[in-house]
Amino acid sequence: MSEEWMTTSEAAEVSGYHVNHIRRLIRSGEIEARKFGPIWQVNRVSFARYLDLAKQSDDKRWGPKPSINS
Repeated sequence: MSEEWMTTSEAAEVSGYHVNHIRRLIRSGEIEARKFGPIWQVNRVSFARYLDLAKQSDDKRWGPKPSINS
């Protein structure tokens, strides 16, 4: 199970998105997620597909924001 799923916090850390944005993606059905006990977990493959689409998009609102220190 741990290979297929990650917590919303892990998804946020990997992507640079805020955890609230990850939760919005779950609610909107843009990424697959399931609740394991009290914790929402994101399907890694579904999330990777979403990130690939975000990178390919011309819409600059997609994808994580650059760090201020970058």
